[in-house]
Amino acid sequence: MAPKAQRTYKGKVYDSKLEKEYRGKLELLKKATTEKNRVVDIQEQVPYEFVINGTKVCTYLLDFKVTYADGRIEHIDVKGILTDVYRIKRKLLLACYGIKIKEIKKGDF
Repeated sequence: MAPKAQRTYKGKVYDSKLEKEYRGKLELLKKATTEKNRVVDIQEQVPYEFVINGTKVCTYLLDFKVTYADGRIEHIDVKGILTDVYRIKRKLLLACYGIKIKEIKKGDF
């Protein structure tokens, strides 16, 4: 894990340097000139609970929920490694909420 200083953006500490860098990219997209590319809202660490037959199974924290000026919403997770637990939660998110995650890896931006 990178040192805390390398994972900090505007006073907030992120889980990884890559996540911090992607957050900076999203901030720049707030100034984009086209509606397709202009970000109007960024929500961070959005929780999704999975409850089955009244029992809470787990919670998934999505890195970013991004809304663009054209109304499009992207559900983004910045990943260095795709763990087995992440893969299961990704499937649960699609099955329970109909949300497909856009995965960002090193070199994607």
